[in-house]
Amino acid sequence: GETYGTHDLIDSYVGSGLLDAQFDFNMYDNALPVFATQDESMTRLCDALEASLSTYGHHHLMGNITGNQDKPRFISYADGTLDLNTSTMEHKRKGWKETIHVLDSLAYNKMAMFNAFNMTIPGIPIIYYGDEIGMAGAGDPDNRRMMRFENLKEHEAALQKEIAKLTTLRNTNMALLYGDFEIVENTDKKLIYERKYFDNEVLITLDKSTWTYSIKVDD
Repeated sequence: GETYGTHDLIDSYVGSGLLDAQFDFNMYDNALPVFATQDESMTRLCDALEASLSTYGHHHLMGNITGNQDKPRFISYADGTLDLNTSTMEHKRKGWKETIHVLDSLAYNKMAMFNAFNMTIPGIPIIYYGDEIGMAGAGDPDNRRMMRFENLKEHEAALQKEIAKLTTLRNTNMALLYGDFEIVENTDKKLIYERKYFDNEVLITLDKSTWTYSIKVDD
């Protein structure tokens, strides 16, 4: 389902005889500035995650998105091309009037970390097409460019390979699919959490000070 609003409003459409799940827009709206900018604290991300878990439960089917057709491309926020405080109409104007490219290669690290987060938390990870290569774009319709499968640039190919590894890990690790969830550490620049399924444990570390992440698997 696709309902935009408070946790309670979105949740009111989920249940027996209703929808199995919806997009978790509240999670996305908080994750976007945390992963796209240096200023927002990891504590904001953790608070949003705990709010979602409190609403939908620790084992749910809510969709965790990297973007969608209504939003400018994440990587164009992450490289500083777009400002999070700019109006929707201005983002659309930029898409019509300017040629948007990725200006800062660090944005690919941010995109990878955003995907690592979505792939390792409860819920269903959803990649908006093109985000697996870091496709740029301003507002609609610039965020709907044709998908590119060939002649990828170095950073695009590297990101695609990294996200492919993340999807494989997600699909083959029971702790990430069904495991319990626990926050281990939450600071301004770092979020560490753990997933457990019997003896299968996965420790995830997201570090904004270096824009790197680690996933330690203990079978």
